[in-house]
Amino acid sequence: MSQPKAQSDRVFLRSQYALHFKRAPHVRLISEARADYVSVFQFNGNLQCAIGEEEAFELSKGNVLLLDPGSSLSARARTAEYLMLTISPSLVLDCAARTALVGAGANVSFRSIVVEHDVRLFRLAQDLADELMQEEAGQEMVIGALIEQLVVHLLRHHSNVRRSEELELSRVGLVDRRIRRAIELMHGNMGRDLPLEEIAAAAYLSPFHFARLFKKLTGASPHAYLATLRTTRAQTLLAETDLSISEVAERVGYSSPSHFTKAFRQSTGLTPRAFRKAIVK
Repeated sequence: MSQPKAQSDRVFLRSQYALHFKRAPHVRLISEARADYVSVFQFNGNLQCAIGEEEAFELSKGNVLLLDPGSSLSARARTAEYLMLTISPSLVLDCAARTALVGAGANVSFRSIVVEHDVRLFRLAQDLADELMQEEAGQEMVIGALIEQLVVHLLRHHSNVRRSEELELSRVGLVDRRIRRAIELMHGNMGRDLPLEEIAAAAYLSPFHFARLFKKLTGASPHAYLATLRTTRAQTLLAETDLSISEVAERVGYSSPSHFTKAFRQSTGLTPRAFRKAIVK
């Protein structure tokens, strides 16, 4: 990839994965724990990263950041060029099953947070970024094939697999059975205020014990996790509908468009309007 020049954003959004290529000065984003796997491929510049409450570190050019579901990320840079890939657990497990790498009831986790000097992995990411920028015929087929190759490479070389009696793949993703009902409630009621007491009641726990268990299992507080779900749903609405920013904000539970814009920008690095403009159709 060339040295960073003009600012550029490209977003490719599908039900099981999302791509965001970014080249810009003054990068800053804060992403709470999410239900998906996240990979960040650093093409140029140095990204200052922090995972949860751990000490900050630098992601340098040519390196890859790998995050399991439940990880919180904050990142900033004076100037950077990177590709962020978000992959649903269902796609990871489907690829693993079809390649006979894991059996049913398995949980996949990355072996390390930062990967260095993996030429094959980085080449796949560069091909994805090039395909995003070109926007030629057959783009969706090419991107889908590249992502499957990338997932298989991660499974082969950078993942651990273990059986888990508590985790299960449900219609809301890979979740712990102890909090599944609470997460289903969140998914089904993003458009309204959800007090902690109501969420906890869905898991048959007191608010205090539920909040502690939820943070332990997901890496985020219940309302921080809900905010991430709302951002993800908002991305889909921005990509697939012609709803105004105010209408999208209302559908994902924000009474104030300005509050929605602030939360969305903090999580994605883009305003809702800029995100919609960056979407590759």
